[in-house]
Order: sequence, then structure tokens, then C-alpha cells
Amino acid sequence: MKFKMIHENYNVSDLDRSIKFYNEALDLHEVRRKTTDDFIIVYLSNDVSDFELELTWLKDHPQPYNLGECEFHLAFQAEDYEAAHKKHKEMGCICFENEAMGIYFIVDPDGYWLEIVP
Repeated sequence: MKFKMIHENYNVSDLDRSIKFYNEALDLHEVRRKTTDDFIIVYLSNDVSDFELELTWLKDHPQPYNLGECEFHLAFQAEDYEAAHKKHKEMGCICFENEAMGIYFIVDPDGYWLEIVP
């Protein structure tokens, strides 16, 4: 049997704010949406990969999400690592840098960490 990874889900507290962040920080754009009375799911992707980030907003979840110790993350490979680092520094979203490994992490509006690699 073969399995292909297709998406990762993050629950978010403010869907519009999250979509704006992922568009600006990682050039991810909405590719489809599912809306019900209880939730909205938005799938984000780009032209580089068919992998999608699924953002879920739940109507009856007003409190912030408990992300534990944030010992999980998605990784993104930057075509131009230096330009990406400059952009993320200007956005103020870099939360951790490991210069020895040549990587850094950015944090989204809900506290999810995203690794940026060259």
C-alpha cells in the first residue's frame, strides 16, 4: 500500500487573520472552502506543491487553542532563504533561530511554529 500526505490541519481562532498571515509569510492561497453552521474549513496551497494546509475555524470555540509545548511543526523550504529571512524578520514573526543548523522558525497568529529551511 502507498500513502500520500495531502494536508495538515491547524485549528485557528481568527480565520481571516490566519489566511492573511499565511498568504504574506508563505505565499499560501485559498484553494477551496467548506462552510457549515458550526465551522469553516479553508484549504491553503501554492504552485510549488500539492500539499495543503487546512485551517479550521470552529464557531463554538472562543478560547485560545492549547498547543502544549509546541513540539510539532510544518517545515517549508525557501527558494531564497536570505530573502525569506529578511521578510519574516520585517514581519516580526521569527520566534527561534538555529544559526548552527542554518534554520529558523516563524510563529503564526495562533502560536503554531513553522520551520524555514534553505
